[in-house]
Amino acid sequence: MRQGVALPLHTLIWVFLTGSLYCQRPSVVNIGAIFTFNSVIGRVAKTAMEAAVSDVNADPRILNGTELRLHMEDANCSVFLGSVEVFQVLDKSIVAIVGPQSSSIAHMISEIANGLQVPLISYAATDPSLSALQFPFFLRTTQSDAYQMAAMADLIDFYGWKEVIAVYVDDDYGRNGVYTLGHELGKKMSRISYKLALPVQFNLSDITELLNKSKVLGPRVYVVHVDPDPRLRIFTVAKQLQMMTSSYVWLATDWLSTTVDSFSPTNRTSLTVLEGVVTLRQHIPQSNRKRAFISRWKKMQKEGLASSELNAYGLYAYDTVWAVAHSIENFINEYRNISFSFVDRLHDMKPSKIELGKLKVFDGGSLLRRKLLKTNMSGLTGQVQFNEDRNRVIGGYDVINIDQMTIRTVGFWTNYSGFSVSPPKTLKGRRSSYSPLDYKLDNVTWPGGNTERPRGWVIADNEKPLRIGVPNRASFVEFVTELNDSHTVQGYCIDVFTEARKLVPYDIPYRFEPFGDGLSNPSYDELVKMVAENVFDAAVGDIAIVKNRTLIVDFSQPYATTGLVIVAPIDNSKSNAWVFLKPFTWEMWCVTAAFFVMIAVVIWTLEHRVNKDFRGPPKRQLVTMFLFSFSTLFKKNQEDTVSPLGRMVMVVWLFLLMVITSSYTANLTSILTVQQLSSPITGIDSLIASNWPIGYQVGSFAYSYLTESLYIPRSRLVQLGSPEEYEKALRQGPYDGGVGAIIDELTYIELFLSRQTDFGIIGQTFTRSGWGFAFQRDSPLAIDMSTAILKLSESGELQKIHEKWFCKMGCPSEKNLESEPNQLKLISFWGLYLLCGVFTISALLIFLLRVVLQFVRYKKQQAVTPSTLSSSSSWSSRFSESIYNFVDFIDEKEEAIKRMFIHGGNPQGQAT
Repeated sequence: MRQGVALPLHTLIWVFLTGSLYCQRPSVVNIGAIFTFNSVIGRVAKTAMEAAVSDVNADPRILNGTELRLHMEDANCSVFLGSVEVFQVLDKSIVAIVGPQSSSIAHMISEIANGLQVPLISYAATDPSLSALQFPFFLRTTQSDAYQMAAMADLIDFYGWKEVIAVYVDDDYGRNGVYTLGHELGKKMSRISYKLALPVQFNLSDITELLNKSKVLGPRVYVVHVDPDPRLRIFTVAKQLQMMTSSYVWLATDWLSTTVDSFSPTNRTSLTVLEGVVTLRQHIPQSNRKRAFISRWKKMQKEGLASSELNAYGLYAYDTVWAVAHSIENFINEYRNISFSFVDRLHDMKPSKIELGKLKVFDGGSLLRRKLLKTNMSGLTGQVQFNEDRNRVIGGYDVINIDQMTIRTVGFWTNYSGFSVSPPKTLKGRRSSYSPLDYKLDNVTWPGGNTERPRGWVIADNEKPLRIGVPNRASFVEFVTELNDSHTVQGYCIDVFTEARKLVPYDIPYRFEPFGDGLSNPSYDELVKMVAENVFDAAVGDIAIVKNRTLIVDFSQPYATTGLVIVAPIDNSKSNAWVFLKPFTWEMWCVTAAFFVMIAVVIWTLEHRVNKDFRGPPKRQLVTMFLFSFSTLFKKNQEDTVSPLGRMVMVVWLFLLMVITSSYTANLTSILTVQQLSSPITGIDSLIASNWPIGYQVGSFAYSYLTESLYIPRSRLVQLGSPEEYEKALRQGPYDGGVGAIIDELTYIELFLSRQTDFGIIGQTFTRSGWGFAFQRDSPLAIDMSTAILKLSESGELQKIHEKWFCKMGCPSEKNLESEPNQLKLISFWGLYLLCGVFTISALLIFLLRVVLQFVRYKKQQAVTPSTLSSSSSWSSRFSESIYNFVDFIDEKEEAIKRMFIHGGNPQGQAT
């Protein structure tokens, strides 16, 4: 009975003691640290972390009596040793690992931390790929290289450089950092042209070999991304190789600022090899705590507790320990205890000298990780917070320049303000977006002591001049050709290139290399392809800018506008002495002449009785009649019409005459300026439909365009190599072994037609393109040459070069691309002639009717008086006399007729 009562009592005591132990705060919390003790970062970090642990344990406001113990192991710059040492640390029941400083070691340890659920908080591992979801227990209290490379890309873009050479250490830190830089540069339309990788344990010979190889490359902007190196070996070798001169640019990531910040004041003489180098430094805002710690650090140096000058990573290491301590404090306050458990799979493994079975999982690892991610504390480096990628919220970078052994801050960069001469703290919140136009940095001293922005690339030098391919043409040699195998080239295109080169603000050593045998025109597609394949550095000549070529090379600004046109035989009407008769058909001329006569007669008839200008001797009246008719062609007549009917006729006649003369002038102008076609081809569509043979120039892009774009069968295309072959093929025609038309670029055709009068251009230019100089992709010379060509065009020099080569016997002008208009036919104007004829005849009939009525009245008055004509006269005699009297009556003035009717009498007797 007592045993039954005693058993529950023992159970209660065990539960009470276990619960008390669980609820009790731990007296000691262990954290680990893996880093390289004897390194630029390690020497500072070790002292800083020890100081932080000391400060945490001395502060009663944190951990509340729980001691924080730091267990440090030396990785010795080895991924292997770092991985081994982490197990030594984990054996001490640690809840978090501070470090490592190496990104490569961090990759390895992160996998172990994931498995044992121990948060890994690094103050120096900047590899962007560590932010991947693959490493959920990895946190970073420093800034990721993703931000640093964005700052570096902005810096390169700020100075306008498009190509850089990256020098990096070939490990995770170097490769991933350079990869990120390339990605950021791509956003700026720039690129890393060459990547120079160094071994992890590189020596002076490795550096010398690598830099020597890079001297023959075009870019002169170097971005160095390696581990901190107190011996500055890369720059020492660069100076020995004469690569620290004014033609070079050296940029470095924050490894260099970390290195020089660690130099003691007595060791600053080594900065002489860094003259003109620009580097980045993680921005740490000024604060009282930071200034106090720096003073404390100097005191520690005097006491022998610190062996190096303080750098940014020492401050980050100090804040990291405090961030871990705060998170542990919050964890203990909430969960009260820290516990570990064995990993079943490891515990069940066969026994070996490596006692993996003793490794324990931190039960509260995920919970502590959450506490760490919620960190929001003010430290020596500013506000410590983490973003969704488990990285420190960015604080920006300082841009520093080393000038005469002095470290100068020339500006600041953040991802929300870009470059500025003001510290980020004063800009934060002032603007959320920025433009490169707002960027500003103080003046920088570049290598060689130059304060002007270096060009950043060398296209060639005297030892290795620019290789320029030049087409060795066999026809149209005015554009470009080689002179008698002398390797001397000349032509319009060469002169344009030579004059443009003079406007480029730097020297370009070059060498022309003729391409082609000179017996036939070379393939321009092959020439451009050789530029893309680095056989030539550039190509100069009459090179058309077409789509397939722009895919593999870069072109300059076009210096000549051209396009494909059609050439066919024409009928040259301008050689005819009677060309002025061509606007009208003969029917039109005859009808027009007849109307001039008709108007002359009708106007004389209507005006003769009332207008003194139409009276007088018969000869004078005849002259007046026809002069008046033809004078209507001019603006003012010497005689004016008086009668209403005459004026009505003149209004209609002048309207007809205006239309006729305007049409004649327009048609004659067209005939005098437009060639007449002697073939049915009117444009590219009719040429394609005709199935006639088509000629094209050897080497021209016209062949590929006709076959691939217009789908003209290759069997229809005839290869022609010279203007003489053009002429022969066109004269033979499509039915006698020649061609129906030739398709070629307008510039060639203008030159061809300047020597020919029997051929002309048909239709419009059906492609638009231009001639330019070809350069390798992303060559900066393409931009500078384009600017130079624009200057030549604006100054008129480009036109002068054109006139020099093509205007010796008169400039070939673009001929009209249309056929001669048809002659104007009567059918086009019959309505006007009919209207004019109806009005004219109607006016004449009205006049005659009025005169007949007057004459009848006159005859009635005469019947009252005795007739002087004998009654015995015959009927024919009386009729003849009446006709004569009627004609005489018409010839009388209108005033005389009116007086006669008023007073009676003989009008002939009153005539004057």
